[in-house]
Amino acid sequence: MMPRNTGPMTSRSALFVVRAWIPVVAAIIFAATLASGARAAQDACAIASAHPLATDAGCQIIAQGGNAFDAAVAVTAALGVVEPYSSGLGGGGFYLLHRADDGFEVFIDARETAPVEATATKYLDADGEAVAKLSRQGPTAAGIPGIPAAIDRLTQEYGTLPLSRTLAPAIRLAEYGFKADSRYARASGWMVDILNRFPRSAAIYLHDGAPVARGQLIRQKQLARTLRRIATGGGSVFYRGAMAQQMVRSVRVNGGYWTLDDLANYRVVEREPQRFRYRGAKITTAPLPSSGGLVMAQTLQILDSLNVNAMSEHDRVHVIVEAMRRAYNDRARFMGDQDFVNVPVVRLASKAYAQNRARSIDLQWATPSSELPSIYDVAEEGTDTTHFSIVDAAGNRVAATLSINGPFGAGFVAGDTGVLLNNHIDDFAIALASPNLYELVGNAANSVEPGKRPLSSMSPTFVETERGILVLGTPGGSRIISMVMIAIINYLGNGGTDVRDIVSLPRFHHQYLPDRVQVEPDSFSEEWIGALRSRGHEVEIYRRKWGNMQAVFVDAETGERQVGNDPRGKEGVVF
Repeated sequence: MMPRNTGPMTSRSALFVVRAWIPVVAAIIFAATLASGARAAQDACAIASAHPLATDAGCQIIAQGGNAFDAAVAVTAALGVVEPYSSGLGGGGFYLLHRADDGFEVFIDARETAPVEATATKYLDADGEAVAKLSRQGPTAAGIPGIPAAIDRLTQEYGTLPLSRTLAPAIRLAEYGFKADSRYARASGWMVDILNRFPRSAAIYLHDGAPVARGQLIRQKQLARTLRRIATGGGSVFYRGAMAQQMVRSVRVNGGYWTLDDLANYRVVEREPQRFRYRGAKITTAPLPSSGGLVMAQTLQILDSLNVNAMSEHDRVHVIVEAMRRAYNDRARFMGDQDFVNVPVVRLASKAYAQNRARSIDLQWATPSSELPSIYDVAEEGTDTTHFSIVDAAGNRVAATLSINGPFGAGFVAGDTGVLLNNHIDDFAIALASPNLYELVGNAANSVEPGKRPLSSMSPTFVETERGILVLGTPGGSRIISMVMIAIINYLGNGGTDVRDIVSLPRFHHQYLPDRVQVEPDSFSEEWIGALRSRGHEVEIYRRKWGNMQAVFVDAETGERQVGNDPRGKEGVVF
């Protein structure tokens, strides 16, 4: 299927039991309605999201007769309210869909685009070096959002309920408020200085200029009003008319680059998913402009060619790290928005290419990243976040990863809309080999160009075997891909693995540069870490755990649905 580029106006046992703690009578009634809706829907759907109120919103929509795609709209909108540090109307995302009645699968690319005036030189100093602040803070850092267009597309093309129904839970959460959890409190503490730069942001997301405390009520009445307008008028009201004019005026007054044409010209794109096989499983995942599909295809096919399952644990981990190193090397060398640059996708995803890359792996010793092909030379070979997973009773399924990039994105709210903007301009390679927020590097394939989509790591994924279907994904910046791969490797290597164990697995990561293996704290033994170091790997024990994986497994034989929610989310982990 060729990409379809049309406008936004075309328009269980493990399931959460949720309670809302809203101290007004109307909100208490609303919370009770949501909880009863979730309980009624337990036997009909499975939803795993990063927040119980968002899960509850999706289950309410299922209980009202909506399908998985309707529920995806509700969960998307609710997450944007209760997790403003991770996603929202001012951000973008990817949706991987499977329609049960005809087997149709599609990848909805709602990634942000660079404004026409956001040329690379505007983010460089006089010496040609990247000015990180310009691509990470304030309106200069903001791409044109894709989420409003995405929920419109889901509604018009795949859902059964109108936006007035699917956005209702999020509207009520924004209007009446919700109590901040530990993740919210921690994120507001990290970003207090940036949020205080912009009075509108500080008024909404902080408390008298200080970080929000756990349990504090958060109300977003301006965002509720914006959601009502979208519920009535569809995605077009965001991109054209009074709301667009207000946002553009606010962005430009504060030094940003948006224009009315940027908003009016934004389009979601429907793309063919990236598909490959690993250990007999069919993997369906994200294509460019996500690097996830190609990096996973290469890494896992390298492992397949080396028969890692026959190796000892220490040998296997060493080889997994070396495979990651090579795949992330190709990410930096070749990958970018394929609508703008020529990426050798077929070759990078092929078994033959993976086998060729595997030949350079020393089974006993780490290959220094400096010895791999440079990002300056590609001629010889041919670029914060949340996740939810949904499966409904009919078998429709959605894996969606959404983002505004760093915690609270750009920290800037556009006008009186309550829309917090992303800082995804930083996902471009602002200068050659200049690391971004997640220390990823790239070259001209991922440079800033008007209308271009920055390279992403978001990797919503389906894994299909005779045992059943696993729907999964996670936030985590550059570590998203390695987290999803570790989950797949363990799932396929252990026929009895529970989905709740899969999302809890300890994590390690290598991304070519910087040349080090990162591991989660308190997750691996000294012997395990020592075995890597003895082979020449630099190992960094990271200061905190990462990710918040959300997965649903459907058993092929019994039809039983199992939900897995990453325990790290409950521990206050944001990334």
